Amino acid sequence: MPRASSSARRAPPAPLASPWANAPLREQQREAKRQAVLQAAAQLFNERGFHATSLDDIAARLNVTKPTLYYYVKNKDEILLECVKKGLHMTLDGIEASRAAVGNAVDQLRACMRVYAEIVAQPFGMCLIRVGDEEVPEPSRTELRRMKSEIDLAFRRLVAQGVREGSLAPCDPKMTAFTIAGALSWIGRWYQPGGDCTPEQVAQQCINTLLGGVLRRED
Repeated sequence: MPRASSSARRAPPAPLASPWANAPLREQQREAKRQAVLQAAAQLFNERGFHATSLDDIAARLNVTKPTLYYYVKNKDEILLECVKKGLHMTLDGIEASRAAVGNAVDQLRACMRVYAEIVAQPFGMCLIRVGDEEVPEPSRTELRRMKSEIDLAFRRLVAQGVREGSLAPCDPKMTAFTIAGALSWIGRWYQPGGDCTPEQVAQQCINTLLGGVLRRED
């Protein structure tokens, strides 16, 4: 009787289940949970202030234990830094997208104002305004202040462009940009989610006041 070949006698081994097979999915889940930590922290910083908020408070808001947080962040300082950076990046990205849109300087300025006003009424943008960057340790503090100056420069360039075009009244672009950014930033101080006006409605009313003024004009 002929002998069976070795290939016929031996079935290929079953592939081993790799513990790394779902690594991308696990990383996505970890990042989603990390973002939830930052979101909860930003809300608490806005409600209570940075110093009055503890890691225990953040853990309780998420219904997890304090040690669980250390899998996603190192300490409270890192959480604050990440929250403020997210608010800044959201603002700068939104302003850049607005400036890239079609239209004259006033159209772009209005779009930038709307983006900024709406972001400072959101948790990360509000955290950017309510928590001073002096709370952030160096060298991150210097970097954050540099990024904040980019917001001012964006407004300043658009105001100067509008004056050159003749669509804005002659003014000092620096002082006008400070006034615009300062007024819109203050929304992040007084706005309360769930109030009578949505962030979009608040933004529109503030923009109309800043661009149109408050004095009644003669027909």
